[in-house]
Amino acid sequence: MTRLPLAQQRYWKNRAQRHLTLALLAAVILWLVYCATPPPDVRHRLSMASAYASLAFLAWALSLGAWNLLRRRHNPVSFDMRRDVGIWAGFLAIAHTAIGLTVHLRGRMWMYFFKQIHPLKLQNTQFGLANYTGLVAALLLLLLVAISNDISLRMLGTRKWKSWQRWTYATAFLTVLHGALFQLIEKRQTAWVCIFAIVTLTTLGIQAAGFFKVRRDAAFKLRNAISNR
Repeated sequence: MTRLPLAQQRYWKNRAQRHLTLALLAAVILWLVYCATPPPDVRHRLSMASAYASLAFLAWALSLGAWNLLRRRHNPVSFDMRRDVGIWAGFLAIAHTAIGLTVHLRGRMWMYFFKQIHPLKLQNTQFGLANYTGLVAALLLLLLVAISNDISLRMLGTRKWKSWQRWTYATAFLTVLHGALFQLIEKRQTAWVCIFAIVTLTTLGIQAAGFFKVRRDAAFKLRNAISNR
């Protein structure tokens, strides 16, 4: 059997170690949120745990590129740290979707989305909107996980791959809307609302700072180009 070159062996070893670290971090967040959610409903506690863990990882993935810009570091189209954190955000979101759809209607998932077979017509309420936004966000994250690899980048090309990857922002918007609606629907305790708001606003702040830095740098280069003519 042909052995991989030493550089590739180190690369995959580092990726494996990073994924192990991310798995342990995800487990810690899941456990902390699970323990902080009042018993006895195990499904609800698991749903809460996976929701806040996926939110944390999605916020982290979104912040990495902007953070590189703010620190004046090289910010490639795709890099492994952001890719791996995003993969875990996707895994946790899919787990949350699978668990969350069993909480209120106890496994009868189809009733969340088809008003013809549910007398309460939940689809026309905040609850229905929360379900649809969460489902679409999870499906988008699944798509983003599927293209988070070098093979997809090579097949699609940098420009097309980047255009698909920008759906991350739509995913984040739907995730925040989904979370905000459930804060209202379930009348969450103030502590949970504060955690949700802090994570969301911090991520938005980092993204905004990165965006304005790019604008300032572009304006500075333009002024230099004009003055050097």
